[in-house]
Amino acid sequence: MIEIFLVFIFYNYYKIEEEHISEALFLEMKNYSFDFEDERFEIDIIDNKDDKLYELMFDEDYVYILVPLPKSPEERLKVYYPLKNYHTLLHNLQNELFWQFFILTLIALVIALAFSYYSLRPLRNSLRLLEEFIKDIIHDLNTPISSMLINLKMMEKNHRVESIAKSTNSIAMLHKNLDSYLREDPLSKESIVLKELIEEQVAFFRPLYDYLDWHIELDENSVQSDRNALSRILYNLISNACKYNTSHGKIYIKTTKNRIVIQNSSYGVKEPSKVFHRFYKESERGLGIGLHIVEKLATKLGIDKSFILQGNTVIVTLTFR
Repeated sequence: MIEIFLVFIFYNYYKIEEEHISEALFLEMKNYSFDFEDERFEIDIIDNKDDKLYELMFDEDYVYILVPLPKSPEERLKVYYPLKNYHTLLHNLQNELFWQFFILTLIALVIALAFSYYSLRPLRNSLRLLEEFIKDIIHDLNTPISSMLINLKMMEKNHRVESIAKSTNSIAMLHKNLDSYLREDPLSKESIVLKELIEEQVAFFRPLYDYLDWHIELDENSVQSDRNALSRILYNLISNACKYNTSHGKIYIKTTKNRIVIQNSSYGVKEPSKVFHRFYKESERGLGIGLHIVEKLATKLGIDKSFILQGNTVIVTLTFR
């Protein structure tokens, strides 16, 4: 906005100064027609062709004015000035204005950067404190969640205990999800049988979403990847496939040699191109970071992903390089 304002100001200033140069040149040529004491100008006598008098005019080579000759009405005195010299004056004006514009732009940029820095510093500090606060909460939650899971395994199984266990496991998975989002742990490579990893996630989600129609087709192929990171990816994809499914929808999970396909029915997606953006949500549910975690970890692991919407069917494909 500042640049546009400066361009507008300098353009108008240039047009005004251009007029001043023309007016000054005209007055100097007019005065020269009386005393002939300026070496910059030359004169000639031409026939009267009803051209305008005392007006600055241009031809291919000169800037000139016509002055009447009192004793010779059929002739005119032509006072002229080289056009290239006139263009040199304009060029010098342009250079001068350019450097003024450059200096003012530089000053405006410095002021804008300084203002932005001091304006955004409190926000940046607040975000840093908030991130540290969340990290502390996640770290503190680890102990009670682990304790709850251990004690639930020791308790006698019944319907209520199973219900509490499912809820606790959901909290534990959310805790791991947030932890993996905030931490930058180095990734390792190991041989992973996709069937085993997917079955672990299906075993967790299937009881929670037993009203969905599950179709699982898994082969025994293995890939080289980081187990924990890949587990996070599968957790988020299957979680989304369950949460944003229809009332009696379907989930279809299939593996091939180097590919995982997760397909689910849905009510549609408004902005398919934005689903992997951080904090993007199409409803009030969730935090909007699940698929962003998928994006982040898939990039680190070198996994190509695709999100396709066919009617009301969502198809997510992971391809291992």
